[in-house]
Amino acid sequence: MKLRRMAAVVALLVVTAAAPAGAAVPAAAGFGLPAEIQGRTADRYPEGIAWDPGRRAFLVGSIATGRISVVGGDGVPHPFGVAPGVSTFGLHVDAVRHRVLVTYGDIGNGERSSPATAYQQSGVAVYDLRTGRLERRVELNTSRLNPIGGRHAVNDLAIDAVGNAYVTDPAGDAIYRITPAGRASVLVRDDRLRSDTIGANGIVWDPAGYLLTVRYDTGQLFRISLRGELSEVAVVRRLVGGDGLALTPGRKLIAVTNKLGAPGVEAVTVLASSDDYRSARVTSTEAWPISGPTTAAVTPYGTYVLSGRIDVLIAGGQSDEFFIRRA
Repeated sequence: MKLRRMAAVVALLVVTAAAPAGAAVPAAAGFGLPAEIQGRTADRYPEGIAWDPGRRAFLVGSIATGRISVVGGDGVPHPFGVAPGVSTFGLHVDAVRHRVLVTYGDIGNGERSSPATAYQQSGVAVYDLRTGRLERRVELNTSRLNPIGGRHAVNDLAIDAVGNAYVTDPAGDAIYRITPAGRASVLVRDDRLRSDTIGANGIVWDPAGYLLTVRYDTGQLFRISLRGELSEVAVVRRLVGGDGLALTPGRKLIAVTNKLGAPGVEAVTVLASSDDYRSARVTSTEAWPISGPTTAAVTPYGTYVLSGRIDVLIAGGQSDEFFIRRA
């Protein structure tokens, strides 16, 4: 018993010493996660979530303030960096390159929303993973990238094997690519991505060498090559209300659907493919018990789904609650 207690103390010291300096160590770090994490935050309505393997905690954004928080198993948020814009959405931890990438924009619900920024502010911020220092902001609503103007507000992003980021713009018709040096370009522009409401939303990188994205309003799943070739994935049932996507190490696709802005079903659906996602089959669907799920993060302790009470925001109410629940 004494040896086991000593080993536990040593493990705690090692985890604490290895934790990055940019945020406090969550109470449950290194000892697994509960099945459900419930918390409250002044930075309300988190929409995006990512797993930080170094901290063994989650990073979440905020539609209300744009700030980013670190959340461990105790549900207590800790600040990470400065807000890059009015609201933050998708997050991705690029542990290989010691950075965090976050999409920012203004969809009219943030505390600092204004006519000058609503559906005009649209970009990706890059942070130092260890310190939380903002290193770069890459504006994506520029005359070079969007010469005809229009509404823009990027939402989610994925990272390939060499560090390129691929970014969705649900208000537009393009998928952008950002090099590790910060150079932005349009990977694909296609009317099939365009929507009068919410278009291409969640996106993931498959290590086989392509991207998968879901169109929120129609539920269409698309495969995108690195040459910008867009093709629809054949599925038996469309993922209407498809918001966030995640890919497991076994290359199963996890799709979170909701009814926040489309007649979708609040559920977590797992898909698999035997032909590199030219087609896909549904292997399971789990009805989600907490309203307004948006996206998922794959962790060593299972896949966790975020519900940031955006349903309350859309209904005109107020809430500072959030839930992170294991699928």
